Amino acid sequence: MIAWTTLGLFLLAALALLASPGPNMAFVLAQGATHGPRSAWAGAVGIALADFVLALAAASGVAALVAAWAPAFDLLRAAGAAYLVWLGVQALRAGAASAQAPGAASTGAWRIARMGFFQTLTNPKALLFFIVFLPQFVQPAQGSVSAQMVQLGAVMALLSLAFNTTLGSAAAWVAQRVAGRSRGRRLCQQLLAGVMFSLALRLLATARPAVP
Repeated sequence: MIAWTTLGLFLLAALALLASPGPNMAFVLAQGATHGPRSAWAGAVGIALADFVLALAAASGVAALVAAWAPAFDLLRAAGAAYLVWLGVQALRAGAASAQAPGAASTGAWRIARMGFFQTLTNPKALLFFIVFLPQFVQPAQGSVSAQMVQLGAVMALLSLAFNTTLGSAAAWVAQRVAGRSRGRRLCQQLLAGVMFSLALRLLATARPAVP
């Protein structure tokens, strides 16, 4: 069982990390601004599920093995970059469709959840985050290390869900009041595409760090 003081410190640290700009933040902001709060929630669900899966991988030791084996890390990095490029292309197509026929570029909630899930799961930096971050709040004297990491992963997933849903809903609220519906969606999709392409390039340039 995790001590309450440790849990409090973990929540503060996790909130600080969630508030740092990154691909997940860009994703939920763009989905919320383009498709509305329901889509932002769907993306947040996908991200939260991926976070929990990565926490399970870290607790079981699988994540450390993947990160330490250079070919696996490189394959994951290439897959993540390819997926980000695919998301960028899809965003450009959706923006063009919304310009030609307003409302035609709507995206299903299940599809957005899958996009958020695989975007997070194929990001090796997210994998390394769970390997390095979670153990810092584990206390062997409090019981099973793996169980504590799973508990922290569940807390992180719930916190991620709440944070990203709120962020995406706020983006949807602002977009509805600032821009025209069709034009605003097209601009948001173009912005999302640019962000995804940039993140793909940055991911390819990421070197495999040493895993303790």
